Amino acid sequence: MKYLITALLLGLLSACSDKAERISLPALRLTPAAFAGSVSLSQRLTVMPLPATEAQSSKTLDALLEIDADQLQLAGFALGQRVLTLQWDGKILQSKRHPLLPAAVDEQRILRDVQLVYWPATAIQAALPPEWRLDDDDNSRTLSLGDQAMIRITYAAKPRWAGLADLHNTAEHYRLVIDSKETAP
Repeated sequence: MKYLITALLLGLLSACSDKAERISLPALRLTPAAFAGSVSLSQRLTVMPLPATEAQSSKTLDALLEIDADQLQLAGFALGQRVLTLQWDGKILQSKRHPLLPAAVDEQRILRDVQLVYWPATAIQAALPPEWRLDDDDNSRTLSLGDQAMIRITYAAKPRWAGLADLHNTAEHYRLVIDSKETAP
C-alpha cells in the first residue's frame, strides 16, 4: 500500500526537475480576503508532465477546497486517505502531510496555483513583480514574463470554479486539470 501511494503521488503537483533552465515563478501569497467571496468545492485534480510522454502517466488526487474572507483550506486525498492538508490565513501557511507524500509536492506551489486559477486578476496583477504580466479574458488567463507565456489557464465554466480549469505551466513543465463542483459550505 505504501508503495502504491508513493508511486501515485510521486509526480503529483511536482515539476519536472530535469530541465536545465528553470524560471522562478512569482509566489503570490494573496490574502483570502482578496478572493472577494467564499466558495466550497469538491475537486478532482489531474497532473501530467509537459511535454506529455507515454512513459510518464497522469496522476489524480481528490481534494476539498474552501475559501472565505479569513482562510483558504485544502485537503487532498489519495486512495481514500488524507495525504495533505493546507491552511492559509494570509500570513501563515500551515500544512500536514502524510509521511509517504513525496517532498517534491510543494505547498507553496499549490497555494500559488490555486490563487492563479481563482483569485481576481486585479489582485494577482497587483502582487506581481514589474516584469510579470497577467492577461485575463472571459475564458482564459496567461501569466507572462515579458513576452513569454509561462502559465496559461483556460476555463470551461462561469463562475470559473464551477467546472473545468486547465492550467499549462511551461516554466515548471506540468499540466494541471481541475474539475470542480460546488458543495454546501
